Amino acid sequence: MLRRGATGPGQAFTRLTAAAAGTATITVTLAFLPVNPAVAAPEPSRRELTAQEKKLADQAEQLSEQYNGLRVRLKQAQRAATVAKENARRQSDALAKVRAQVAQVAADAYKNGDVDPAAAMVSSGDPQAVLDRSATLNFFAQQHGTQVGALLQAVQSSERARRSADARAKEVRDLTAEAERKRRELQTRLKKVQKALGKISSSSPSKRGSAPDVAPGKASAKAMGAVRAALNQLGVPYSWGGGSASGPTYGTAQGRDIKGFDCSGLTLYAYAQVGVGLPHYTGSQFNAGTRVSQSQLQPGDLVFFYSDLHHMGMYIGGGKMVHAPQTGDVVKISTISGRPFAGGVRIA
Repeated sequence: MLRRGATGPGQAFTRLTAAAAGTATITVTLAFLPVNPAVAAPEPSRRELTAQEKKLADQAEQLSEQYNGLRVRLKQAQRAATVAKENARRQSDALAKVRAQVAQVAADAYKNGDVDPAAAMVSSGDPQAVLDRSATLNFFAQQHGTQVGALLQAVQSSERARRSADARAKEVRDLTAEAERKRRELQTRLKKVQKALGKISSSSPSKRGSAPDVAPGKASAKAMGAVRAALNQLGVPYSWGGGSASGPTYGTAQGRDIKGFDCSGLTLYAYAQVGVGLPHYTGSQFNAGTRVSQSQLQPGDLVFFYSDLHHMGMYIGGGKMVHAPQTGDVVKISTISGRPFAGGVRIA
């Protein structure tokens, strides 16, 4: 018999089982307790978003002018390749003609039996004539042989130049394609920031504004004509790589195709209206005229900013310029004091 309070084998097993079950229940319950969610990163403030936008827009403009510079280099490389190919073709044609002449000399010598001049003199009634003809054929053969050698060297040199020019053109094409790829990535990032700032909507691009009057001062008639042409584009959207002598070129803004200008495209267009040709690249336009200091600026002068010259505008007097600022903006009038001034250039 078991004493009161004593535990038998069956009761002990029951208690152990219950204890184990309780433990299991606790374990399962803990396993399914909700995990505390990770603390979400705070949304960037409007000030931070604005700083991001400014930085991305500045990078986009730097890339835009690098792209414009590559386009100038590509045109130069393509022209060099065309010249090299034409030169190689001319040299090959000249070589073919000389080879034909050498072949004709050899054929004439064979037909006239001048393979062995000594035998021909013995059998001929006029040995002197044989000598004269043989000397003439030898002279032309030597002359043509020398010419063939020179032309062969010229052809080889031309082919090397052609291959080099083709390789340079391909290299620049590849760099241009890479710049375009980077531009698309940068534009995507910039649009996200602008959307967060509420700057991208379904509204239409800004319409052109009326051009203000500008006092010419000492500016030339051509310079003032360029100023008027630029001011007539007020309100036209900024377009990456946009602008030509005939007007704004297509780009993208607010998710659709529109016409617009980038900074050097606007000044290129404005001066084209008064008969002055400029390349579509800030670096080239910086060397297109006479350098002037900030204190010497007159309306129509080109003004450049930053050490790498990635932004520019056209001075209109009173410390102001007309320019195409950046992606998401339009051609507008701004002061020249907000950016590091790199130099002024007088075109006309």
